[in-house]
Amino acid sequence: MMPAVLMLVFVVGLFLLIMIAKTYYTVRTATAGVVEKFGKFDRITRPGLHFLIPFAERVYFVDLQVKQAQFSVETKTRDNVFVQIPVSVQYQVLDDKIADAFYKLSSPQKQIESFVFNSILGHVPKLTLDETFEQQSGISVAVKVELDQIMSNFGFNILTALVTDIIPDEKVKAAMNDINAAQRAQVAAQARGEAEKILKVKQAEAEAESKALQGNGIARERQAIIDGLSASIEHFQQGVPGATAEEVMALVLLTQYFDTLRDIGTRGGTNTLFLPNSPGAAGDFQTQILAGLRGAPLPQAPGPNKPRVVEPERPYNPPAPPVGTTGMPDPYTGR
Repeated sequence: MMPAVLMLVFVVGLFLLIMIAKTYYTVRTATAGVVEKFGKFDRITRPGLHFLIPFAERVYFVDLQVKQAQFSVETKTRDNVFVQIPVSVQYQVLDDKIADAFYKLSSPQKQIESFVFNSILGHVPKLTLDETFEQQSGISVAVKVELDQIMSNFGFNILTALVTDIIPDEKVKAAMNDINAAQRAQVAAQARGEAEKILKVKQAEAEAESKALQGNGIARERQAIIDGLSASIEHFQQGVPGATAEEVMALVLLTQYFDTLRDIGTRGGTNTLFLPNSPGAAGDFQTQILAGLRGAPLPQAPGPNKPRVVEPERPYNPPAPPVGTTGMPDPYTGR
């Protein structure tokens, strides 16, 4: 009798424990409870301890945290380039549409993926590859707006839809890099050309300025030489009465001529010079210098280059003297 009573008490206690477990439940933070009564939606419960009618009500939990779904969409651009576009979507259940999010979509992530594919395929084929890279943020905004409008009817809020990258084929990427490298090389060549142009212009300006300064220096040097020669001529004429300016100038130039020959002879690497060594060579030099100053022709020296004296022509076939005539002068010589 006693074992049967104990068994009955045990069964009743176990039944009560099961009933208590079925009666009370806890909803965690950032979670909502969807309660059904006899299979029909009844209410939404918030975080905390709640009472449940055993065998009549059932609770399901809905996560309210932000979730992320990642997809990769392959599409073609307007210039017939196939690209892979990775997309990351952050979404969460709307607090006031928990029941819609739980009942309307069986697989929310699959539905979001389909809408993302539809949105990407509606935008990228209208753009070229370069425009796709340029409007990457614009594509993200368009996808987010379209998804938000659609998914809000199902109880989901689309926080962001990020186009994280645009991946063309490796050959296309290599070609784009080559184009970019060629353009940068062209810009660099133009920059180098402009720099060389500026350098040459500056060098030409510096050379022109240097030539101008050099010309001024030469002009001043010659002016100083002229002033010095004028003073030397005046002093020489005062010391040697009767000396003309041309003679003094010829003497000065002759002295400078020999000074020049001395400098040439003492400078290293000078070739052999042939100079006249006769005692009258100095006089010839002075005569030539005076002739150059006056602008007169040089006197002709005797020699093979001396002008030939033209004699009058003899009469053709002169008559012979009478035979036997003595004392008659020769018609050719006059003797």
